[in-house]
Amino acid sequence: MILFALPLKLSYDWARLFQALAPIGLPGASASKRLLLIGSPGRRGGGDASYKRRRQEAELRSPARTGGVVALRSEAEGSGGEAGLCPSLTMSGGLEIMEAQRLWEPDSKRNTSMDRFRAAVTAAYGIRLANYSELYQWSVQHYSDFWAEFWKFSGIAYSRLYDEVIDPSKGITDVPEWFKGSRLNYAENLLKHEENDKIALYAAREGKEEIEKVTFDDLRHQVAFYAAAMRKLGVQPGDRVVGYLPNSIHAVEAMLAAASIGAIWSATSPDFGINGVLDRFSQIQPKLIFSVEAVVYNGKRHNHLDKLQRVVKGLPDLKKVVVIPYVSSRESIDISRIPNSVFLEDFLGMGQGDQAPQLEFEQLPFSHPLFIMYSSGTTGAPKCMVHSAGGTLIQHLKEHILHGNMSSNDVIIYYTTTGWMMWNWLVSALAVGASVVLYDGSPLVPSPNVLWDLVDRVGITILGTGAKWLAVLEEKNLKPRETHNLQTLHTILSTGSPLKSQSYEYVYQHIKSSVLLGSISGGTDIISCFMGHNVTIPVYKGEIQARNLAMAVEAWNEQGEPVWGENGELVCTKPIPCQPTHFWNDENRSKYRKAYFSRFPGVWAHGDYCKINPQTGGIIMLGRSDGTLNPSGVRFGSSEIYNIVEAFEEVSDSLCVPQYNKDGEERVVLFLKMATNHEFSPDLVKRIREAIRVALSARHVPSIILETEGIPYTISGKKVEVAVKQIIAGKEVAKRDIFSNPETLNLYSNIPELQGF
Repeated sequence: MILFALPLKLSYDWARLFQALAPIGLPGASASKRLLLIGSPGRRGGGDASYKRRRQEAELRSPARTGGVVALRSEAEGSGGEAGLCPSLTMSGGLEIMEAQRLWEPDSKRNTSMDRFRAAVTAAYGIRLANYSELYQWSVQHYSDFWAEFWKFSGIAYSRLYDEVIDPSKGITDVPEWFKGSRLNYAENLLKHEENDKIALYAAREGKEEIEKVTFDDLRHQVAFYAAAMRKLGVQPGDRVVGYLPNSIHAVEAMLAAASIGAIWSATSPDFGINGVLDRFSQIQPKLIFSVEAVVYNGKRHNHLDKLQRVVKGLPDLKKVVVIPYVSSRESIDISRIPNSVFLEDFLGMGQGDQAPQLEFEQLPFSHPLFIMYSSGTTGAPKCMVHSAGGTLIQHLKEHILHGNMSSNDVIIYYTTTGWMMWNWLVSALAVGASVVLYDGSPLVPSPNVLWDLVDRVGITILGTGAKWLAVLEEKNLKPRETHNLQTLHTILSTGSPLKSQSYEYVYQHIKSSVLLGSISGGTDIISCFMGHNVTIPVYKGEIQARNLAMAVEAWNEQGEPVWGENGELVCTKPIPCQPTHFWNDENRSKYRKAYFSRFPGVWAHGDYCKINPQTGGIIMLGRSDGTLNPSGVRFGSSEIYNIVEAFEEVSDSLCVPQYNKDGEERVVLFLKMATNHEFSPDLVKRIREAIRVALSARHVPSIILETEGIPYTISGKKVEVAVKQIIAGKEVAKRDIFSNPETLNLYSNIPELQGF
């Protein structure tokens, strides 16, 4: 067998590469052969080796640990050796190596929190960790030690130290208890910043020129008033307090007050319909609800009291309904039709005595419930995920401090609603002393520059948004680097859906060339990220930078084996403190097990489809696995199609779904929403088919390409494929309140071209 080492480069002249292989007699030089990266798991070989041994060896032989050099061998020579990490990589010419275009480099002279933490681990354990890759491998292999070390490094405020980090005999399916014996409070950690006069919150909203400001001292005082009133009402640890609220200062104050007591906070945004709210809140029986009389969005006032009244009727356990005058003055608002309602000012007065109330923080176990979050509810009643105070806090601190290098000098905004987990993630930035910017309204009104205007006005350093917003700006040909200063901005974050390759180019060409563009991915299920931004490693076009510390993430094929450079199911193989402690109303954990542990025994299957680049360690997200396409046995994610199709200037948006006939055969249907001043045409269809065939393969080409006037999205900005798949199969979609544009669902019923398959 002939072995040789080949440095992985950013691009290859394939013909010259094969010419170079031929003289040394490597069997892979033939176009009919293929080369395997040594140790291809799940491909020939592996023999009788157990999965556990294969996975352990895979972790140790990660390409990220080999300095970017891989050994190749020919499949023709057999591969009966030990299974490693990297899968076979193929192309039509006989060889595929995932290319990577570097767009951003970290400053080698910068001493980041990640560097300091790595040095602390090195000193504490007497080991050598030369780079992020080695730190990552250590963190997943020794996750208990990692979390113990980060507890110290993060400066978490606590009243009692833990007895043990985790029971080492427990796996992720056991949902083990973390930091047993410790006592702390989430709100205390967010309000501990010592600079009283530093701005904690900025609040901007559509239709108002003024930006509200709240210092850390003001925030503590306000939270004390909220908490005192809650206690007067009888709110105790474990009670549910909910918000039907916009992204506002009031929402942050109410949440922190509930957390200070040990009550559980849950929220939906005002754009949720009545049924959508009741589907969620009725399951958890809240004692107290906060809401507003109206909101402004997209240039229009939307009255809210009628919806609130009907929601309250469906929540019989409510003791009080607190109405916050948000758009109008109190004098012009009539709340008499809402039972047990009170204006915010009067509610806060309930907690006042002769002196201003003192802020008290209930000391609670690490695993005490903090938030209840919800699944989308597209296929049934939303699942109610209970997240712990300690797990949420320490995970968010890890992402903010280590991965983002965030400090008290930062000013962060994330365009989000209170019902999306990114709101919780954003507010946790207070724990590092950062200033948080809240924005309520359309990001495109009064102009598409509204968020860039805020960057310059407030001095924002970190801006987060959904991937779709960046695509819209590109479509509108917006060039913020020409119209704005953006001097303070050092990081742009994107999530909600896969960030397209062309969006990377757009950011670096037309927004700011020196910014770290971090695509981050996780979910409501873990209220955080499995993978994301990292200030110590490069950014590559189209890729999430890396798997996050202590998140044992892999891509698995259908046989339950890790694959690299190939499409696979995103799994997490080891316990994490941010997994839900339980689902509400799921006493035997049957819903919990079905949600995460039914796909592969013993590991968490997240429901996402991805590919991990063996060259860079970066991750390419391919969409939800429940929307995976599999025509003629070729399994791929819808995002692979979107990345190609939406690069066409004629296409504004697209949706790719499978359709099945009565025999179970599958074909792919692609819907195109046309850009302004462009028409759907046979020529466009032909060019799109050819582009997909060339970039992917003939089997990836959709069977049918149709025009549509609208693409359905959830309220949190995620493209909805499953609902459309149901509709074209003749099924009803009952839960329409979760969609931001439910009227678009009607566009997919009874389409003539889809009949008779």
